[in-house]
Amino acid sequence: MLTFDGRWFFVASLLGIVVGAASGLASALFLLALEWATDEQTNNPWLLYLLPFAGVLIAWSYAGWGKAAAGGNNLLLDQIHAAGGSNRVPLHMFPLVLGATILTHLFGGSAGREGTAVQMGGAIAGWLSRVLNVTGQHLRVMLMCGISGGFSSVFGTPLAGTVFGMEVVAMGGMRYDALIPCLIAAVVGDLVVRTVGVHHATYVVSAGFPEISAETVVPVVLAGIAFGLASLLFSEATATIEHVAKHLVPRPVWRTFLGGFVVILITLVYGTRAYNGLSLPLLADCFNGEAVPTFAFMLKLVLTAVTLGVGFKGGEVTPLFVIGATLGVTLSGPLGLEPDTLAALGFVAVFAAAANTPIACVIMGAEIFGGSGIVFFGIAVFVAYTISGDRGIYHSQRILTSKHLRVDSASVGGSLADARRTRAPVLGRAQRRLTRNGNGANEREREET
Repeated sequence: MLTFDGRWFFVASLLGIVVGAASGLASALFLLALEWATDEQTNNPWLLYLLPFAGVLIAWSYAGWGKAAAGGNNLLLDQIHAAGGSNRVPLHMFPLVLGATILTHLFGGSAGREGTAVQMGGAIAGWLSRVLNVTGQHLRVMLMCGISGGFSSVFGTPLAGTVFGMEVVAMGGMRYDALIPCLIAAVVGDLVVRTVGVHHATYVVSAGFPEISAETVVPVVLAGIAFGLASLLFSEATATIEHVAKHLVPRPVWRTFLGGFVVILITLVYGTRAYNGLSLPLLADCFNGEAVPTFAFMLKLVLTAVTLGVGFKGGEVTPLFVIGATLGVTLSGPLGLEPDTLAALGFVAVFAAAANTPIACVIMGAEIFGGSGIVFFGIAVFVAYTISGDRGIYHSQRILTSKHLRVDSASVGGSLADARRTRAPVLGRAQRRLTRNGNGANEREREET
């Protein structure tokens, strides 16, 4: 068995190259397929009306072959925390999440891409670990490399990807024994994507970033509060919709089938397809000086929360980018800052608060928009992160340090899911009544089906 000495460090670095290269190739394939799916959905709007049937295929595939893989990002985090346990990350997580995400986007669901890239990277790392009989703490490092390689390659942010792989594991704590392997995996993954000719979208803050002064810092702090609240709303809305949907329709196939009709209905009410898929044109409008609807952030938030909450697949991060950027544009008038400046801050701050990865997101802001605004990125991100509380989109993320000075906090040491169970959630009383009233009906439905 390998030990944490110089030999393991050397081997881990070599494995980081392999995991990073494989993650990069997987992300390149995924990005090309996602571009095709987005173009098809744009050119063939009628595909939206087949979304419920795509949901059936997705849920059936996971129920039949991917029960463990259904845990997604949370399965990876659980495996990292269970350092002494057996390797439960299946290789078939790769094709399942790839196919499910493409189907979600092809037929008009609102979702992202980071979750898919991270899960593909984690599945590759888990498989390689089984082949090489890597277990325990070494397996933990390998999975973190997979996360870093997947995140970096899908967004083109190698430094942010490096830190994200270590920071996302636990809130308030970051282990540095995986630093160099994660760095290698992230850099190699990004290089592979660039080498095969897959390009990432670029966003330019034409107005730049203002000088640091009371007149600029105070509005950024206020914006950070709004970004944190938007993140909190997204996390709670997604979790609540998922909870209610599972109790209303306990069978996954029926849940995604009926949920597809809800997505269609919301889209028809909106009267536009701007909020389906990744919404990259809407995101580009935030930086091109185009008009952005005042409540665009809320419309994207609702459609994404419903899409993911009823069981469709994809990440949350790109929708969070769109939510943050559009909210920044909306706030620019009242706060007196340039729209694209606040859009850039919202882009990273809402994601940071939802993923509980503030350091990675400050770095991401500098990698995507340039280092001249790093102080403002820090202010917006740190304020949003604090405001969002002990909540987030990754329910298996551990809480090592609460965001607030409560030494007796019951949530410390547990996961975000544990913390959610110990407090009264949004619509908590209604959910409990729904659970009590629905148990009998659910049992009858299972017997009949």
